[in-house]
Amino acid sequence: MNKTIIGKKVGMTQIFDDKGLVVPVTVIEAGPCTVTQVKTVETDGYNSIQLGYGEVKEKHVNKPLKGHFTKSKLALKKHLREFRVENVGEAKVGDEIKADVFEQGDKIDVQGITKGKGFQGVIKRHGQHRGPMGHGSMYHRRPGSMGPTSTPGRVFKGKKLPGHMGCQTVTIQNLDVVKVDMDKNVILVKGSVPGPKGAILKIKKSVKSA
Repeated sequence: MNKTIIGKKVGMTQIFDDKGLVVPVTVIEAGPCTVTQVKTVETDGYNSIQLGYGEVKEKHVNKPLKGHFTKSKLALKKHLREFRVENVGEAKVGDEIKADVFEQGDKIDVQGITKGKGFQGVIKRHGQHRGPMGHGSMYHRRPGSMGPTSTPGRVFKGKKLPGHMGCQTVTIQNLDVVKVDMDKNVILVKGSVPGPKGAILKIKKSVKSA
C-alpha cells in the first residue's frame, strides 16, 4: 500500500500519553482523497499517483482541468497533488484514500508552504545581532559591511541581506503519528508542520525511517 494522502492543517493542541506526559500535536484533516490519475514507467516514464482533495464549484475550474476530471469520470476537486512512488501497486483511478491509510506509530514526512513574512531585515530573516542602540552609534539594525571596496569591488554571493521571507516549500521529516481518528477523519502528528491554519499538506510515509 502506498501511504500517501493530502491533508489540511487544522491547528495545534496537546494530548496526554499513556504515561501522563503532555505531547504537543498538530491536528491534520487527512482526506478523503480520490485517485485522479495513475502514472507508470510504461506510459509516463516514472511511477506516481495523483490525488484530488476538497470540493470546488464548476465555475472555479478552468477548461483543461475540467477535461482532466471528465476523462476520468470523477467529481471536480479543488486541490491536486502528485506523489512519486516506487510502485503504483493496485492503485486505480477512482479509489478513495482516507486517514486510516496511516496508523499510530507510523513515521511520516509532511510537506507544505511556510507562512509568508513579507520583506524583512537581516535580524528577523537571518537572526543577526543589532548594533549599539545609543544615538551616537548610527548603526542599529543595518545589514553590515558589503565587503572590501576596491578589491574585489563587488558583493560576494551568499551575502545575507534583507529580502522576502517565508512562503517556501518545506518538508518536515520523521514525524510520529500519535493518533488516527476515523470518526473525524483526522490524524494527530507529534510536533509542528509547515504553514498556517488551513494550509494544504502533502503527507507520505517517511523516506528515512528504518
